[in-house]
Amino acid sequence: MHRNLTTVSRWMAILGGIVLIALIALMCLSVLGRGLNTFLHNDLMQTSAKVLADALLATGVGPILGDFEIVEAGIAFAIFAFLPLCQITQSHATVDVFTAMMSERINRVLMLLSDALFVGVLALIAWRLWDGMMSKVGNGETTFLIQFPVWWGYAACMVPAILAVIVAAYIAVTRLREVATGHAILPMAAGADH
Repeated sequence: MHRNLTTVSRWMAILGGIVLIALIALMCLSVLGRGLNTFLHNDLMQTSAKVLADALLATGVGPILGDFEIVEAGIAFAIFAFLPLCQITQSHATVDVFTAMMSERINRVLMLLSDALFVGVLALIAWRLWDGMMSKVGNGETTFLIQFPVWWGYAACMVPAILAVIVAAYIAVTRLREVATGHAILPMAAGADH
């Protein structure tokens, strides 16, 4: 089961990375379009190359409409998409100033408690995300500029949020088995690699 969850979590993170790359490209094009539009409207271009400037402006050169609305939904998805991989690989940042002095058994109990707490927090987030999505579906709210339904962003985040809850529950149950048997099944938290 660990291998399957790791594989699904990796693919989810890859999808989140692809979305981030697309958002970066979108923002670069939007900033470039905004800068070019400003340049084509300046006095120099309007007096010395008015025909060229007007021709380029007629093509619609400018910022991408609703770029920040797309980025807002895309970034939220990407954050949720990375959570399952972070959890299954135990890559969350940790501070072990005090736990480094404790026994392995105490550290395993602390890991169990933190992983169980993490399940609860992720389940709460997923539940509130679902509730928020249903509220947006019910009231038909759309974004201001491009008018896409706001619930689409919530729906995109639901899949990785549910996967994060499943992965976190698996990790917590495995930690419980470790505490009960005294045998290591999963590695201790690796923390963020620097």
